[in-house]
Amino acid sequence: MAISPSLKSWDVAVVGEIYADHVFSGFPSWPGPGEEVIAENYVRELGGGTINTACALSRLGRRVRLVGLIGDADLDWFEGRLGEFGVSMDGIRLGSDGTGITVSVSTVEDRSFFTYPGVNRSLPELLATSEIVVDLSAARHVHFAMPLPRDLASTLLPLLREAGCTTSLDVGYSPAWLQDPVNRLSCRDVDLFLPNDKEVALLCGDDAPSSYEAWSAAAGIARAVMKQGARGAWIADARGLRRVPAPRIEAVDSTGAGDAFDAGVIDGLLDGESIDGCVERGCICGALCTTAAGALESLPHPQPLRTLREQTYGS
Repeated sequence: MAISPSLKSWDVAVVGEIYADHVFSGFPSWPGPGEEVIAENYVRELGGGTINTACALSRLGRRVRLVGLIGDADLDWFEGRLGEFGVSMDGIRLGSDGTGITVSVSTVEDRSFFTYPGVNRSLPELLATSEIVVDLSAARHVHFAMPLPRDLASTLLPLLREAGCTTSLDVGYSPAWLQDPVNRLSCRDVDLFLPNDKEVALLCGDDAPSSYEAWSAAAGIARAVMKQGARGAWIADARGLRRVPAPRIEAVDSTGAGDAFDAGVIDGLLDGESIDGCVERGCICGALCTTAAGALESLPHPQPLRTLREQTYGS
């Protein structure tokens, strides 16, 4: 039975893989094999799309439930840092395999990642428990920042819809998941599927917006979104294919920008905005996230979001 939004404990539950990030940025060029380049900036920070999106939504004023796994040795660090964003540790479980680790190497134009999954390997097993289903059902919206296994999605997504939750999915750069046709059903079954252009190329064979529009229509996705970083984003739905430009901004580091985009889109969805308005918010949040090294320091507050949106889109 669906739960009335007014009775929900949380605006958003953000669930997925959690990492400790080591971010190197400010490189003038990408090194070739055997070469060394010197980073201008280094940040050790909580990371992963789950953390970034949860903290962004909390900073935008949403009540957020964070669900995932970390190593028990990192409890104090995570608790202190998340507390700065008003995100509690109540939804996080501890494991013995160690927190996942990601090394991010970033230029202004793009970034690459080197990752050790750690305790995140146990996440699908955790999400299959009845305790977690109850936890997630207490949110108005559930965002999955992970490659959600199809057998889990086929059970979990209908239960969340029955509980009155809307859902979104950002699987990140997960080639095996994106290229497996069975996962089209999961893309269709969520309210928002949020790939970037590199992920779209794995789905469709190229990153042309028209190709993604055709793929989405064949998969039964009613409203498709594709992120393009500094070039903005594309929407494909019954009104056709259209581009939403990103604001011009001086970028320092693109780490976490896609996750901040997701937060902006979800924020708009919770306010009942049109898909165009949601994607405008996403583009603004993604742009603002690039103005400092690392993902968390530059996550937008509501007022800069409104100001830059007015300047960019006039609304």
